[in-house]
Amino acid sequence: MELDLEKRRGRSQQLVAGLRRAIESGRLLPGSRLPSTRGVAADLGLARGTVTSAYHRLIAEGYLESAQGSGTRVVVAPHGEARGRQPSSLHARSPWQWNLRPGLPDVTMFPRNAWVRSTQRVLRLAPAEALDYGDPRGRPELRQALADYLGRTRGVITQPERIIICHGFTQALGLIAAVLAEQGMDTVSVEDPCYPLFRNVIETAGLSVHPVGVDAQGLRPEALRGRAAVVTPIHQYPLGATLAPGRRKDLVAWAEEADAVIVEDDYDGEFQFGRQRVGALQALAPHRVIYAGTTSKTLAPGLRLAWLAVPAEWVERIATAKRVADQHSAALTQMVLADLLRSGGYDRHVRRCRERYRVRREQLSTALEREVPGAWLAGEEAGLHALVRWSPDGPGEREVTQAARRESLAVATLGGYWGTPGPHPPGLVVGYATPPQHGYAGALGALVRVLGRCFAA
Repeated sequence: MELDLEKRRGRSQQLVAGLRRAIESGRLLPGSRLPSTRGVAADLGLARGTVTSAYHRLIAEGYLESAQGSGTRVVVAPHGEARGRQPSSLHARSPWQWNLRPGLPDVTMFPRNAWVRSTQRVLRLAPAEALDYGDPRGRPELRQALADYLGRTRGVITQPERIIICHGFTQALGLIAAVLAEQGMDTVSVEDPCYPLFRNVIETAGLSVHPVGVDAQGLRPEALRGRAAVVTPIHQYPLGATLAPGRRKDLVAWAEEADAVIVEDDYDGEFQFGRQRVGALQALAPHRVIYAGTTSKTLAPGLRLAWLAVPAEWVERIATAKRVADQHSAALTQMVLADLLRSGGYDRHVRRCRERYRVRREQLSTALEREVPGAWLAGEEAGLHALVRWSPDGPGEREVTQAARRESLAVATLGGYWGTPGPHPPGLVVGYATPPQHGYAGALGALVRVLGRCFAA
């Protein structure tokens, strides 16, 4: 603020005018917290009473508000528009009463207490060098903990020096795609259907995407092209199939013959509900498979933590791309996750989530069988989502979406996942893990009502 502090008279009025200009010009936005009167007085060399008087004047004019314990905040929009608190679009409430969109865990289950305990241990014990720039592969504590965890729970064959920490799987895939392009590769095979963002990331790196069909046994290896493939073999997204043993072998044989690399996205492999769990594809060919895992489905996507277990010759290539992208991922967060893994807190949390999601999927299946006989669940009993299928003679996806909107239910149709033109069979990709526990019954009831009305029409 431009203040003429040489003049002893009118300092409070100058402060009022300066703050008013900052608010009306948009430099101070609604919700912004102002420094305390003591802090402003010390910074500007003013009497605290002068600052307090200015604040009180702006509160009276409606520019500011003050609340015990939360300080003084701006409540006027830029240019004097709409006096009073303006809701931020970044924190606006969802327009949907119920949310069954896939891709999210129940974030209310995040193990806050365990995370706090691990954070406190890390802050007490972390060496000073952890706060400096570090290895682009990630903190050694986390890479060691992950090597142990992945070998024990997913059957992954790796060592800490071959693990690279990333900001989520999207960044990891982007790094891999950039390296593939540098290696002169031009085509990447992906499952069809698949998560559309995967196709976008690959194409952004200048590579072509080749869709490969998926059936009840998973990806069809005979349709692969190029020298790279991105697959979800444990729980195909979004159809839910598990890659059959014979096709696993065919996929690895293709990689050997084509001198290709396989990117295994094990996004929800921890959540297999049957007694016999399937291990990672990577164990069949550690020299051909880049294994990817993430905390986005086990803990929360907001952590932005994922990892790659890569063949030895790929370590330096991807680490270099990571260094160029952002130097390295946040060190303290990595160390907290490492502590959570070592303490057993991560395993306990995963077991608790696995049981809860298993029950939710059973409830979904039972509700459909009882209330909507024209629809059924497809895919394996695993993961955080299930595919609801029905006959092509039944309602169209658009009809279901419109009915869901009237019920204030957020859903995802299967149509948006295909990379090839239709017609394709209809379906809903239901994220039964998404709602909080107290809201799941309501969301499930809304889904049954929507489908019941659509099938009765």
